[in-house]
Amino acid sequence: MISVTIFNEFCHEKFDEKVKAIYPEGIHKTIASFLETEEDITVRTVTLDDEECGLTQDVLDSTDVLLWWGHLRHGDVPDHVAHRVKDAVQSGMGFIALHSAHHSKPFKLLMGTTCNLSWREDDDKERIWVVNPTHPIAQGIDSYFELEGEEMYSEPFGIPEPDQLVFIGWYEGGEVFRSGCCYQRDNGKIFYFQPGHESFPTYHNPSVQTVIKNAIRWAAPMKKIRLDCPHVQKLTYGVPGSHRRG
Repeated sequence: MISVTIFNEFCHEKFDEKVKAIYPEGIHKTIASFLETEEDITVRTVTLDDEECGLTQDVLDSTDVLLWWGHLRHGDVPDHVAHRVKDAVQSGMGFIALHSAHHSKPFKLLMGTTCNLSWREDDDKERIWVVNPTHPIAQGIDSYFELEGEEMYSEPFGIPEPDQLVFIGWYEGGEVFRSGCCYQRDNGKIFYFQPGHESFPTYHNPSVQTVIKNAIRWAAPMKKIRLDCPHVQKLTYGVPGSHRRG
């Protein structure tokens, strides 16, 4: 079983009636609802208002893949929690940054860059092209899929060059964006996936749901190894039964 934790700041859904109509129980609950149908995935949800953002060391230790959605309140995530997440990723936990999580504290710590981009909220149609059709995250997706309305994100995108680029988004305004980016940081896998603005029903889209499920299975660790910096003794010869060559 893959243990998934979904973090959502859970802010827009409380005061914006349009967002509440699309995600009445919150974006995290919508994502959880389609993940809970998978036989190999268990789901926990946490929000910004939970103590320690719900991301205690015990929670992270028992999490195989963490999904992160945030927008208005990136700065309200305590620094020590962000560093705790970064350390968990480097020790092997998978991390999936959704939409405006490009500016979340954990993602920026893991990237080491500004993660800035250009944007426009104007009901743009987005066509998301598969540029790496053999990648596990792209399985079950045709050469592209479309979203009738989505917030426009465009290049330049201030991230390191992805280890693997899976999707490129094109908008009707002519802009393009690296919409699906894979990274490895020490022992942990990271996937950034651009679609998911709160005022559009993006997480109800079957293709988006397929990508997220695929990304979870790709990012899930085979093994977690907490990193340290040990002082070690050199391997020696002369052990009984061994023969030194040279």
